[in-house]
Amino acid sequence: MVPAAVSAAAEPKGRIGAAFGPRFFLFFLAGLVWLGPAWWDARFAAAMILWDLFALGFWAGDLARLPRRGEVHVTRSWNAPPALSVVSRVELEITSNRETPLRMEVSDAVPGALRATPPVLGVSCLRGLPGRATYEIEPVERGDLKLGAVHLRVQSRLGFAERWLVASLTQTVRVFPNLKEAQRHTLYLLKSRQAEMEKRRARLRGYGREFDSLREYREGDDPRDICWTASARRGTLVTKLHEIERSQAVWLVVDAGRLLRARVHLAGMRAPLEKLDFAASAALTLAYVAQYSGDRVGLVAYARRLQSRVNAARGPRQNRTLADALALVRSEPYEADHGLACETLLSSQKRRSLVVWITDLAETAATPDVIESALRLVRRHLVLFVVLGQPDVARLAAATPESPTEMYRAMAAQEMMQRRDLLLRTLHSQGALTVQVDPENLAPALLDRYLEIKERSML
Repeated sequence: MVPAAVSAAAEPKGRIGAAFGPRFFLFFLAGLVWLGPAWWDARFAAAMILWDLFALGFWAGDLARLPRRGEVHVTRSWNAPPALSVVSRVELEITSNRETPLRMEVSDAVPGALRATPPVLGVSCLRGLPGRATYEIEPVERGDLKLGAVHLRVQSRLGFAERWLVASLTQTVRVFPNLKEAQRHTLYLLKSRQAEMEKRRARLRGYGREFDSLREYREGDDPRDICWTASARRGTLVTKLHEIERSQAVWLVVDAGRLLRARVHLAGMRAPLEKLDFAASAALTLAYVAQYSGDRVGLVAYARRLQSRVNAARGPRQNRTLADALALVRSEPYEADHGLACETLLSSQKRRSLVVWITDLAETAATPDVIESALRLVRRHLVLFVVLGQPDVARLAAATPESPTEMYRAMAAQEMMQRRDLLLRTLHSQGALTVQVDPENLAPALLDRYLEIKERSML
């Protein structure tokens, strides 16, 4: 998942690719001291011209020491996969074929979605040894982003001349959902629940359908569980013990419609993120945990059209497939087609499975289409219906109004929240599990409910 390192030889920038350094101008201006006496004696004017010619010659000599076309190589490498709201480092390595010590000012063409401003770095190459410099990125947008060329201003230590070079390091990198959050929640929650889940499995042994072990038949055992082949070998009745199945199908249904375009700004973030960004990160986190628990994970991401469908599977390759799919999910400025997602899932998964539907609810008087589509799934699957909350509306509803305008806003906010609660209670009464949580708490709340479902063998 880490982008590949790219290298390229630097070429002259523009037709000439050379310029005067700062010390040349100081040296050139120093010759102007001859200008005053030149008003009285023309020999001082000649001396000034000779001084300027000497400065030009010195500049030409310094320019000849600087590397030419193809003598400087630039490599861009990454220390970690770019992930949403995660700080990582990018390293630039510059090598020169010249033995001359060089000073460089290096600028990398980085898109604003990775970094607020393009990095400008100082690099030194001593006696042919490579120079290195690093800069940090903090992506605020998922998907494929394009980096451009690396521009260099190369000088010797004299600083009389400089060359302008450009290395074509055009590269497309994929920004994934928050991988660090997925790893952190995975380790924390699995450690905290592992002992409890093992005890739960021990208590429920014998009541599942997955084979566990054999033991002698006891009074009260189900005759259908008798293993006749083992009984024939041992000369006594032997029964099969089963355990609760650990390999089940988990489907992640991610809504990318207009309601998920709303942005949420949290403390410490460089820029506000869409609700869809939180949904994608939480979905990837749940996928990691579910596969660690032995489940198969699939994905349906949709808006007005079906953006991605990944069949349920498990393994490292499935993790990468899900990460790629969630990185490329884009919000659309239209109402999502929830019926399309429902039909896709019903046709893709025939057996009973856990469906985790991450969405939001429109504030309308009628029953939203997403509720009706979820009710269709409840007949065949266990549905965990996850609604992203609205922190601004909750604050308005809880505030004490001090004016008629604030009273109107508070009442409107309370009505919206009551409407949401009523819809979720209706869904819950039909057999679905419901969660309403703020975007920043989505991942831990989602994992907690998933582990509870596994622990209680609700599927």
